[in-house]
Amino acid sequence: MIIQLALDRLTISEAIRIAQLVEADIDWIEVGTSLIKEFGIDSVRQMRKAFPHKKILADTKTMDNAKYEAEISFAAGADIITVMGTAPKVTIETCMEVAKKKQKKVMIDLLNTSREQMISLATIKDAIFCYHISKDEQELNGKSEWETGTFCLTPIAAAGGITIDSIPQLQKSGIDIAIIGSAITKAADPAKVARQFNQEVLSNE
Repeated sequence: MIIQLALDRLTISEAIRIAQLVEADIDWIEVGTSLIKEFGIDSVRQMRKAFPHKKILADTKTMDNAKYEAEISFAAGADIITVMGTAPKVTIETCMEVAKKKQKKVMIDLLNTSREQMISLATIKDAIFCYHISKDEQELNGKSEWETGTFCLTPIAAAGGITIDSIPQLQKSGIDIAIIGSAITKAADPAKVARQFNQEVLSNE
């Protein structure tokens, strides 16, 4: 299982500092949507500069204007961008075309995507699919509930309120990528918690 560190609701310097603390125990670094919205594409550029050997994901959550958003994200150093599963099909296909041309990847965020829409997305080759419990849903419900047996697309990422206790079940369910944010970034000792996540992943493989 790949551990993707999600960096949200931080300044760029705070995000870089936390990523440096946990770098040894995480695989991919996500420049969160909040960083991109607040600080622009320079947040991706600075993260690439700080971590030249890490896989960088720009969580653009593209819904429209796909060619422009994909091209500026990849030019800034992103290896992967995100597009919403609820976006028009042409938007998703354009992201895939730009990524293929630049030998990059696309993660399709399935937040609020219906089962029928997911089935229609199954024909898209070379995408990563992300099952996502939103921040608002987490805050409303108080916790994240991961239902097993609902994952119909591969490869699969999971995002939304993931804790160390979530890891065994996610691995059992076939999740390939665990996207972990506040469990690490808001911890008193991010390095210690990231190490615990890494050890938990390794112990269940």
